[in-house]
Amino acid sequence: QVQLVESGGGLVQAGGSLRLSCAASGRTFSSGFMSWFRQAPGKERELVAAIRVTPRTTYYADSVKGRFTISRDNAKNTLDLQMNSLKPEDTAVYYCAAKSVEPWVRSTWTSGYDYWGQGTQVTVSS
Repeated sequence: QVQLVESGGGLVQAGGSLRLSCAASGRTFSSGFMSWFRQAPGKERELVAAIRVTPRTTYYADSVKGRFTISRDNAKNTLDLQMNSLKPEDTAVYYCAAKSVEPWVRSTWTSGYDYWGQGTQVTVSS
């Protein structure tokens, strides 16, 4: 059974930093996508950052470019999101998601995810 477990959320002041981690078990995701989504109250869920394991490529939403960094540790089967210069508008529940896709298959960043974590709350105070 595949499980994604997020950790690292919390309360931080604007301008501060947080690091989210997602530990995957039950599947290695040596190919495919691992991503961070977020959902703020009253808003739709949005893709924040994603990484395609093979070939290694990354995606960032415009709103977080230059502030957030996504990274993947294949040996540990984990996914991290380093969030710097946090803003109140970054407040949301952050979800780790994953999908297995063969390296030669085209796939979109934003949809088709098979596995989701339970979410971790990030609150940025002004």
